[in-house]
Amino acid sequence: MCGIVGLFLKDKTMETQLGAMLSDMLITMTDRGPDSAGIAIYGDTAENTSKITVQSDTPDMDFNSLKIDLEKQVKGDVNLRVQSTHAVLELALDQVNSARLALEDLRPNLRVMSIGESLEIYKEVGLPKNVAARFEIKRMSGSHGIGHTRMATESAVTTMGAHPFNTGSDQCLVHNGSLSNHNSLRRKLRRDGVHIQTENDTEVGAAYLTWKMQNGSSLGEALESSLKDLDGFFTFVVGTKDGFGVVRDPIACKPAVMAETEQYVAFGSEYRALVNLPGIEQARVWEPEPATVYFWKH
Repeated sequence: MCGIVGLFLKDKTMETQLGAMLSDMLITMTDRGPDSAGIAIYGDTAENTSKITVQSDTPDMDFNSLKIDLEKQVKGDVNLRVQSTHAVLELALDQVNSARLALEDLRPNLRVMSIGESLEIYKEVGLPKNVAARFEIKRMSGSHGIGHTRMATESAVTTMGAHPFNTGSDQCLVHNGSLSNHNSLRRKLRRDGVHIQTENDTEVGAAYLTWKMQNGSSLGEALESSLKDLDGFFTFVVGTKDGFGVVRDPIACKPAVMAETEQYVAFGSEYRALVNLPGIEQARVWEPEPATVYFWKH
């Protein structure tokens, strides 16, 4: 099962509505996966800065004095914004790697949800409506985003097992389906130095795309390669700093529908996820073709 949604805004005047529209789309997909949910938002950030979004099961303890402790380690300014069990750390772009290493020592219980100049990922166990309310997603602005509501089939119901997965700066992925060669591929990617945190097959798919791009492929080329290298059945919706992509496996047995207007491009596992979008009556609506890469870029 599982439900996927995605929204890429062409019209900048709609960016203040992104969180509200994406939340509504995801909540509509609740019965496709009620155990956990997550949303990735691509928003603005200051020049030469980056964000690290972290999660804690004990936020009162872990986030207390985190800003001060981390500033001492990276020897620079850190802005901290708490959103329930998550916190977004904003710091200089060249301090990201040292900050991530410092977090492992300072707060070993923290889990990194995402790293990127514009990306923030929020995910937790629970129904989409509760996850969206917890993080006040409806108030968030941005240029594009993706979301996922999960029915666990191949790994435990945990925060880390929820989608989206971020395995490269500003890159994230959600997935509906199942990969059959993820264990062998996970071992290969780890040998090649790719950081993979969970046993979820979707994270392997995300890590595979990151690995391909680190070795010179564009996102489109990486998605094309996935059709040959990934076994199983899958629908991937992928986000990058300035883009939004979709690909389905050659059999394409998982449901998917897309809509495009002059204002946006939208994806949903079912059409009902799109029905409340403005101007949907005039949209071009279609089912994405099997083994075909779709990509939009700002």
